[in-house]
Amino acid sequence: MSNFTRRHFLVTAAGATGAAIAGPALFPFGARAAADAVTLDVATRTIEVNGRAATVFGVMQPNGKHGLVARAGDNFRVALNNRLKEETLVHWHGLLPPTNQDGVPGLSQPALKAGGRYDYDFPLALPGTNWMHSHVGLQEQKMLAAPLIVRDPAEDRLDEQEVVIMLHDFTFKEPEEILAGLLGSTSAAGMSGMAGMSGMSGMGNMGSMGNMQGMNMDNAGAAAAKMGHAAMGHGAPAAAPPPAAAPSGDHAGMAMGGSGGQAGGMEMDLNDVEFDAYLANDRTLGDPEVVRVERGGKVRLRIINGSASTNYFIDVGQLNGQLTAVDGMPIVPVTGRRFELAIAQRLDVRVQLPAGEGAYPVLALREGDTARSGIVLATAGGKVARIADKGSEKMGAVRLDLEVRLRAAKPLAVKKADRTHLLNLTGDMAKYVWTLNGMRFSDAPPLMVRKGERVEIVMQNQTGMAHPMHMHGHHFQIVAIDGKRIAGALRDTVMVPPQRSVTFAFDADNPGNWAFHCHNLYHMEVGMMTSVKYEA
Repeated sequence: MSNFTRRHFLVTAAGATGAAIAGPALFPFGARAAADAVTLDVATRTIEVNGRAATVFGVMQPNGKHGLVARAGDNFRVALNNRLKEETLVHWHGLLPPTNQDGVPGLSQPALKAGGRYDYDFPLALPGTNWMHSHVGLQEQKMLAAPLIVRDPAEDRLDEQEVVIMLHDFTFKEPEEILAGLLGSTSAAGMSGMAGMSGMSGMGNMGSMGNMQGMNMDNAGAAAAKMGHAAMGHGAPAAAPPPAAAPSGDHAGMAMGGSGGQAGGMEMDLNDVEFDAYLANDRTLGDPEVVRVERGGKVRLRIINGSASTNYFIDVGQLNGQLTAVDGMPIVPVTGRRFELAIAQRLDVRVQLPAGEGAYPVLALREGDTARSGIVLATAGGKVARIADKGSEKMGAVRLDLEVRLRAAKPLAVKKADRTHLLNLTGDMAKYVWTLNGMRFSDAPPLMVRKGERVEIVMQNQTGMAHPMHMHGHHFQIVAIDGKRIAGALRDTVMVPPQRSVTFAFDADNPGNWAFHCHNLYHMEVGMMTSVKYEA
């Protein structure tokens, strides 16, 4: 993968400001796109992993650049070509498109046929570190994903080097084989009966379903009472509790209620898939990407967790990191050397390099494991030492230690919720069934909202695994953790650990029918997904 720096990757999705079109148009392959559109090809590519060639997917420009860099204030004008021999569709994770350009089959638009093309055109209002990935079947596990960086024109004069790090968990196996094994089957035939899993086509009829009976409450106090917590209340959020110590030690479990390795008496699972390698910009630590940097220079790390099923701790080693944004949204800066990063989340970390020569690894440490990946920042004369792909420290669980410390730089206005939904995260690891409110997405009614409302969603994780929950088409603010009100970060993806609750608020300002799901690919594929639908 190329080094995504301000100096070296200047391709942008430029375009005159204009109104978004009604929806993406489907053209025959090879039809001419608008003159100022950027072409992105979904295609196969070959990478080398531990000395072995692997064919994976990618989202590339015709010149081979992987992904896209755009500018806030321009329009997102993209011609997406499907050069695969199968259907696909790309979701613009972190952007706020019209609902029919969001890239989810059955909710947004039909899957893109082999040889077909969609043209996209909508305003890019906000800068941020985002990414793009397939929302069809298990294609994301085969690395059908890429960075999508929207730069802030106000930062053009900043004297800093930009480095994008995209993380993947990699397997030589077909993902269908992995899922069949999780389901306890010897073949993908064991998945029959799970209506609508492939390509999420079963979501197409969700819009006709009624409101979620018994789950739509008038206030957050009712939701909290239902969960057995104290009433959460509304108004100005309370100060956050002090952060817990960073996870450490050689145990894989989360210490909750004195039950080390368990969550509320429930055995906790951190990783349900073992992978062949963990990649940073397509490479392992056996042959890491070395990014040349200036002595004493400033570097902005844009870190994207594009993994299908793996959480990490980001470790900047001997450097001091300043976390300035999460999921592309600015926060009050938090300093440190290790930061939690759940599946699908992003971190913007700025580091100041020492004045002398040197090499500075930036590592992603796998949760519950000694495995690691990463890149190396090195000056022209810096000596790059070999880094083992396994460390001496077995990491604990990614929890909410960082989350409770985060504060949005531009929080939502303080406002009482007009509507609150309770969403129980449910499932069974032994049976490998993952659901929301006990229902797979093919059966689940949508969470109804009305334009102009302030909506709160209270998520209570009743399972033994963490679930990174992502809502399309909106940014939301974390307003409570375990029933305690905070004025947390704005995000689009938040992790809910076992036996804990997280509440977020958002303003219903983007009408449509939006996917809302766990971003662990295998959990989503077997049913942990619903939608947020605007009332007519």
